[in-house]
Amino acid sequence: MARDWDASTYERLSQPLAQMGKDVLARLELTGDETVLDAGCGTGKVTAALLERLPKGRVIAVDAAPSMVEEARQKLPDTVDVRQADLLDLVLDEPVDAILSTATFHWIGDHDRLFGKLLETVKPGGRLVAQCGGKGNVAAIKDAGFAVASRRPFAQHLADWPGDWHFASPADTEARLRRVGFADVWCWRTEVRVQPDDATGYLGAICCGSFLERLPEDLHEAFVEQVVAELAEPVMLEYVRLNILARRPF
Repeated sequence: MARDWDASTYERLSQPLAQMGKDVLARLELTGDETVLDAGCGTGKVTAALLERLPKGRVIAVDAAPSMVEEARQKLPDTVDVRQADLLDLVLDEPVDAILSTATFHWIGDHDRLFGKLLETVKPGGRLVAQCGGKGNVAAIKDAGFAVASRRPFAQHLADWPGDWHFASPADTEARLRRVGFADVWCWRTEVRVQPDDATGYLGAICCGSFLERLPEDLHEAFVEQVVAELAEPVMLEYVRLNILARRPF
């Protein structure tokens, strides 16, 4: 089952991720009349920017998390087709002209199946423009989370949990994309440093969510506080982003 989120808190604190997403959107060439899939729309911040570039087009916005879909539906105009769906099982009435995805693919373990499904979803000649967490992403946060997870009283809930992130390398991702049938593939990494104004809130809503959903609610606050205590002050997030450009052949 896909992880759900605290969508209202995410909406309040996720501006750094939204800005990365808008930078990715700038790589997508559009004439303004296309149908574009936003694969992992979250609360709709990047979707809104995409919509502005499609005055005669259409946006299909998909996310697996119910709270994100609800927030996006409230935020976006009715002209946007917002759907709750797992990308691995996505079925559209007809292929789209292009696919945009930001900060989503690292939550999906089976990238071969994911890329195969996306290839089916886009028209021949259509582009995939994406960014997600890459190999080495927020390593210090992960290390701090697992250190705290090994302690009582958290260990009884988390000791055997290996994590649910898939931070792939550019080389592995290029090979996967070509293997399923994409062409004109280019993958590369970028690094982005983010110092959140509210470190505790940011880690609780975004970085530590996978730990927290496996803990009783009365342990959430203590877990996040201990993770923050593990990190150097001021808390700095070292994002490693995996960037993807690819095209379905004609």
